[in-house]
Amino acid sequence: MNTTVSIIGAGLGGLTLARVLHVNGIPSTVYEGEESPMARAQGGLLDIHDYNGQLAVEAAGLMEEFRGLVLEGHQALRVLYRDGTVLFEKGDDGTGGRPEVYRGELRQMLLDSLPDGTVQWGRRAVDARTLDDGRHEVTFADGATVVADLLVGADGAWSRIRPLLTAATPEYTGASIVETYLYDADTRHAAAAKAVGGGSMFGNGSTPGRSINAHRERGGTLHTYTEVTEPLDWFAAIDFTDTAAATARIAREFDGWAPELTALITESDVAPIHRPFFALPAGRWGRVPGTTLVGDAAHLGAPNGEGANLAMLDGAELGKALAAHPGDVEAALTEYEQAMFTRWETPVDEEFLLETLFGDDVPPRLAALFDAE
Repeated sequence: MNTTVSIIGAGLGGLTLARVLHVNGIPSTVYEGEESPMARAQGGLLDIHDYNGQLAVEAAGLMEEFRGLVLEGHQALRVLYRDGTVLFEKGDDGTGGRPEVYRGELRQMLLDSLPDGTVQWGRRAVDARTLDDGRHEVTFADGATVVADLLVGADGAWSRIRPLLTAATPEYTGASIVETYLYDADTRHAAAAKAVGGGSMFGNGSTPGRSINAHRERGGTLHTYTEVTEPLDWFAAIDFTDTAAATARIAREFDGWAPELTALITESDVAPIHRPFFALPAGRWGRVPGTTLVGDAAHLGAPNGEGANLAMLDGAELGKALAAHPGDVEAALTEYEQAMFTRWETPVDEEFLLETLFGDDVPPRLAALFDAE
């Protein structure tokens, strides 16, 4: 394949693409705006599913390395009602299909699998345009440019490459999460630690758009994602730099909940972080020669546990298509996009998700609670 492949964005989707291309003998260059792999925290735990994310890991030839990242016991799951009643509990016997790994460690695994120099750091894309010869030029923040025969946007929600293919822009979904952290929780926040258990905890009540969900991370850290469905103006009225005031305001939305659950908010050891959910409107773009998108750049949606998995699968499937059509890039892009659009447009099967989380015998009260959310 005598085509220069330029990938914008060194997230999980872009790096998986670069790795699958490398496995198939196709060089690529990844341009990333961050100054280094450690420029910022890479987030918490991800569950990588055997029906999408792990397929990408297999295509990348990294299953052994991936297994070394898995946190044993962290597929344990609890679902609590607002009063602390346990609706469902499942341990981790090592046979589940959604092992937990740290996003940062998964990213580093992919980086380590690439030849030196594949990723160019400190190259933040600010614009892209199509040239008269059909190739595409990307301009970086420092004024430098690169021209690509094949340009792949793997640059996330606010992609600079997406406008080459579609005018669609992300829209606020109406919901947000507020992130909090409790450190050394088993000794400093014992009641909250007991409520969360050894893996993931979902806390639900009777009010739609209000939930408290948490992950147990290494070292007794509890990472909490409190969901609140309110307009952006509602959150703008909260000073998130004032930890006590902000956590108290969010906790008021959960009056009447068990104190061990609201403690996941009010006892935060860091300032709470507001993360609004944005999504792209559904819809296909026409085939634009020489460019395509993967991950959130292509199909940003509200978080449902599938985003990172689908980004990796996109990267793997695009890499495999390019390897399968070495003399016809457009055939490869068409094949990839048709499958990617189908995945995007296919509604998540809620019954399937419940079964993958809880097994074959989902308690009726639990199923009804999730249906109401």
